[in-house]
Amino acid sequence: MLTLAQWTVAEYHQMIAAGLLVDRRVELLNGQIIEMSPEGPEHRYQCSSLGDRLRLLLRDRAWISEAHPITLDDSEPEPDLAIVRLPRSAFRDRHPGPADLFWVIEIARSTLTTDLTHKRDLYARMGILEYWVVDLVNRRVVVFRQPEAGRYSQEETVSDRPIAPLAFPDCAIDLVQLFQP
Repeated sequence: MLTLAQWTVAEYHQMIAAGLLVDRRVELLNGQIIEMSPEGPEHRYQCSSLGDRLRLLLRDRAWISEAHPITLDDSEPEPDLAIVRLPRSAFRDRHPGPADLFWVIEIARSTLTTDLTHKRDLYARMGILEYWVVDLVNRRVVVFRQPEAGRYSQEETVSDRPIAPLAFPDCAIDLVQLFQP
């Protein structure tokens, strides 16, 4: 049986500062440094488009962080979109943590299984109130809400109607429009 080295967030930051991870697309998940999948054109397009929509809807109510780290217990994932509490200046010297997040969104094709399992479990364990997976394969959004005892107690799959986040019920995203070519 192999034993993998577990890394702390502090050790991960030391590796970054020392230049050990230069030109590597990695993130720290559950103490392990994981290579991130290359970003395809559809993924980039959907991430940018959804980020732009959220910026318009949430103007002065939240910071829309695109593909930047968030710091969790033993992890530093880089979700495609993190909807973060203001003021943005609070993050000059640190990455947002669970208490700073309204919700997190991953956009998935090749990472769909990981996003629907490992990342879901991580985000629930850290108490992130809401997590969306934009499933590019099946043209749907899987919404996880209400973390309890390290698991999300609510799961809903939506593809053909608008959906609003818990934190901003007046800001619905039209999923039909999201998946239009």
